[in-house]
Amino acid sequence: MPSYQTALKAREKIAERTVAFRLEKPAGFQFIPGQFIDLTILNSPETDSQGIVRTFSLASAPYEEDLLVTTRMRNSAFKRVLATLPLGSELKVKGPMGSFTLHKSPAKAAVFLAGGIGITPFLSMLRQAAKERLPHLLYLFYSNRRPEDAAFLKDLEGLAKSNSKFIFIPTMNEMEKSKLGWEGERGTINREILIKHFCDLSGPIYYIAGPPEMVAAMRQMLVKAGVNEDDVRTEEFAGY
Repeated sequence: MPSYQTALKAREKIAERTVAFRLEKPAGFQFIPGQFIDLTILNSPETDSQGIVRTFSLASAPYEEDLLVTTRMRNSAFKRVLATLPLGSELKVKGPMGSFTLHKSPAKAAVFLAGGIGITPFLSMLRQAAKERLPHLLYLFYSNRRPEDAAFLKDLEGLAKSNSKFIFIPTMNEMEKSKLGWEGERGTINREILIKHFCDLSGPIYYIAGPPEMVAAMRQMLVKAGVNEDDVRTEEFAGY
């Protein structure tokens, strides 16, 4: 697996406790939307039992100039260092890796089920699909507790407005804790909300990304609804 040198170009808070980090794209680095990398902090001033390497799905699309990774900020040595690392600092990227990528045939719709920070591989896919004007019909069901927690919410709303092949269904399940208004769906992703937006659940290819418990619940829900397990693809985001 190839490794590359990169540098931190920018960081931006994109939701509550969630930060996106923009990295220089190394010369010759190519990837498919949905793939991930290992990111290493070089010469880290501190470390802990979890080490100085983390795995991140790429939120940027291949056509974009930089690489974009995103994480929930927690109190680990890696994230404390990444949060304060001077811009221009060198990092190491290993990859790309993974096969959680969009199927080639547009005959079947793609249904993305995202929980929290699991949105990142789907953002890459959706940005590239819009750029290439892919004929695939794309649905994104995006579950968060509150709008304040929903990373890239405005970006996704913009993509849905500009791409007629993309249907965006965000849902919030703890609006009683929010200070913002919300006119969209409420509750978790379930069979009822899927049927509300398309009738034949056995038709699409499903992609699930999020915390392990959410991924397991979504897979079980789809299989119980009659979806063929071969049409369900998953990516777990543990510890983020």
